[in-house]
Parts: sequence; structure tokens; C-alpha cells
Amino acid sequence: MSTTSKRPDPYLGKIISAFEGGIITRVIDHPYDSNRVFAYEVTFHLRHPRVAAVAAQKPPLHFHPYQEEYVEVLEGRLTVEVEGVEHILSPRDGEFLLKPWCNHRLYSPVTDVQEQAKKYDDGWDGERTVFLLSGQDTDEMFRLDTVFFENWYAYQDRIVVNEEKIDLLQVMSMFDAGGSYLSLPTWIPFSRTIARGLGVVVGRWIGRMLGYQPFFEEWTTDWDLACRKMEMSVFHRRFAHREDSKGDKMRVSYAA
Repeated sequence: MSTTSKRPDPYLGKIISAFEGGIITRVIDHPYDSNRVFAYEVTFHLRHPRVAAVAAQKPPLHFHPYQEEYVEVLEGRLTVEVEGVEHILSPRDGEFLLKPWCNHRLYSPVTDVQEQAKKYDDGWDGERTVFLLSGQDTDEMFRLDTVFFENWYAYQDRIVVNEEKIDLLQVMSMFDAGGSYLSLPTWIPFSRTIARGLGVVVGRWIGRMLGYQPFFEEWTTDWDLACRKMEMSVFHRRFAHREDSKGDKMRVSYAA
């Protein structure tokens, strides 16, 4: 697969806060591979009330067809579930590779900090987990990058903090634009192919007709970049509102 040349990252150094500070993501240059399209230092504050409240809930199982994703724990523990198998990573494990098309999700192995952190033998107190999350570059139009993650974190934050119901169409619209697709049970023949097809048909085609968009101006630091991405798709072009002739920004609507 060919890759694009390394582009300046307008997000470099940005801090993305979610769950009222319970999850902090810092956009960084990857410490030893400059060809990663994104790199984040992510901190889970496990005793934070917002994080503790959802500790027992796992994020959606999903896959990325186009990009390798990499996880490296710097402090504490992180569970990486791949094809139904849980891998509990620590700093001694180094970088963990998530290959394209593999069904996976990330979450803390600790749901009761005071009780469960006691079992670890390296003095970790269960206060926080810190890890590097990064991804392979790709020429694909829909891919994992900071525009996607910024909007996805903001949507999750809205659900958790405002206690709103998850809108599956909104999730599928965002995921499709981020080169990600919700996993189906693996016993279904050709489950990944079907899941990707559903993500495109429902998230991109039907979602567009119903007014769902993948990125939102109020959640996006580099709105010009988000517009350029949406303009690459005939289905998303209608949402790429830039400044009008008077210099006033045209606001976008939230369809969910």
C-alpha cells in the first residue's frame, strides 16, 4: 500500500479532554516512528467519577480495513481485546500491533480500582493508565486521524455527561468517515465484508439522506481540514459549510 508523505499536523500539541477530564488525550509526534499518521498519549484517570461510572461498559467492537493501529502502555494496565481474546498489556510488553480487519476494542481491565489493582506485582496503584495510540498512514479517503478522534471523543462525551442515548446512525456515520466499522458476530459468513458494506450503506448513504454528518464544526479544531475531507465524498459534500461571502460561518446542524 502506498502512503502519502508526512504532512504538518495542525493538531500537534493539542489536548483533547473527555468525560469532564477523566480521559485526557495529548496529540504528539510519535517518539520513534515519524511515519505514523497520528500519535496520542492517552491517560485514563480510573478513579474519576465519570470514568468509574462506565468502567464496566466495554466500547463497541470494531475493525479498520485500511490501517494498522498500534498500542503501547506507558503506565498501568490496558486491555486490548482481539477476536474475543483479552490481552492485558503493561509497560513491559512494548508495542502491540492491531492488524487491518481484526475485530478489537480497548478498555481498562480494572472496574473496581481499590480491590483489583492490588493483584498487580509492580506497585501500580490503579490510579491511572497511560498509553500511546498511533496509526499507519494511508491514501484512503476515509481513515483514522485526529479529525475523526476529536469528533468521536466529543460524541462519547455528550452521551456520558448528558446521559443521552446512543444514536446508532450517528455512530456509523462517524465510524465510516474514520475508516472504522462496527463488528458483526464472527459466526456470520463474510461478517467483515457485510459489516463494512452496512457501514457504507447505512452510515454514508442512508445517513446522508437523513442529515447525519461525520464531523461537526463545534467539535473540530481544524474545520477547514474536516471540510476538505468531506468534500472528497459526494455524500458528505453538503455538510462542508465554509465561510459565506460575508465572512460569517454557516453553522451545521446535529441530526441525531
